Amino acid sequence: MTTIGILGAGQLGRMLALAGYPLGYRFRFLDPASDAPAGLLADHLAFDYADQAALEQFASGLDVITYEFENIPVDAARYLERFVPVYPPPVALKKAQDRFVEKTFFCELDIPTPKFGRGGMDEIRYPAVLKTRRLGYDGKGQTIVHSAVDLESQKSDEMILEEFVSFDREWSILGVRNKAGEMRFYPLVENRHREGILRLSLVTQEVSSQIQKRAEEYCRKMMTSLRYVGVLAIEFFEKDGNLLANEMAPRVHNSGHWTIEGAVTSQFENHVRAVSDAPLGSTDPLGVCAMVNLVGTLPDAKSILKIDGAHLHLYDKAPRPKRKIGHVTFVEKDMQTLQRKLDVLKEIIDVF
Repeated sequence: MTTIGILGAGQLGRMLALAGYPLGYRFRFLDPASDAPAGLLADHLAFDYADQAALEQFASGLDVITYEFENIPVDAARYLERFVPVYPPPVALKKAQDRFVEKTFFCELDIPTPKFGRGGMDEIRYPAVLKTRRLGYDGKGQTIVHSAVDLESQKSDEMILEEFVSFDREWSILGVRNKAGEMRFYPLVENRHREGILRLSLVTQEVSSQIQKRAEEYCRKMMTSLRYVGVLAIEFFEKDGNLLANEMAPRVHNSGHWTIEGAVTSQFENHVRAVSDAPLGSTDPLGVCAMVNLVGTLPDAKSILKIDGAHLHLYDKAPRPKRKIGHVTFVEKDMQTLQRKLDVLKEIIDVF
């Protein structure tokens, strides 16, 4: 029996365990939060990631360790490697945790990305986006600056200035790689955000093969360079038919939740398969799909379940503003039917 340790016990860890149990895997979580959502599903050690004694206790008896979010301390992941294999490799964490390092990595691999700099670059025109180099997510830690004066009043060494891209669409690609180097890719997902938070993800049949191929090429470059094992997500801006990499996530990703019902093998199951050295599953979609995040407040679950084909996932998280507390997915044969279902959902919650 394979036992997998997961650093972090949020909703992504919860969904990893739910995908792994039918395959016969067992799980253990380490997360400082005693009320973390995944704690109901397996042993949960509520210790700080810097506690080496707790890390050793966590690692004891595990076959492999993975993580569910990219802000796990790199030192903790590297310490655990002394006892148990850790996938994705900690170098992927290091690349993803600092936006300047991440963007530099894109450039090293010849993956196009918006212009960027540590504080001020003449070639970056205003308005521009000023972001914290670390710990920003869901729109946190970033602001629009409109002039050099505006920039000077807000910048610091811990921030990065990026070109503002008036994009046509936002996409994400999810790839998975195992230890043997086998790679598979899910279809591109169109993402729509509000207030910096992902609200809606769509998988349609309208993506050009050229755009799909290019996204896969960039993801393949990154996974090969990192000797990656597991699921990797890269978010892109599309502008005039070209892709610009915005950021990477070395983990299962919110925009891949549609795969639970909408793909032959979900991103969660494929991640578990990859890190445990099992064969990868098919990434083919089962139809056109939509995933809607439930943000801030919990709608009436019965109203959602009355919608034919609605799949409701709740995370056992207390509602609060701008917090993701669940999601709803649909898998349909055509876009017309899918849009009708989304229109019904809009009468219950503020979709977009």
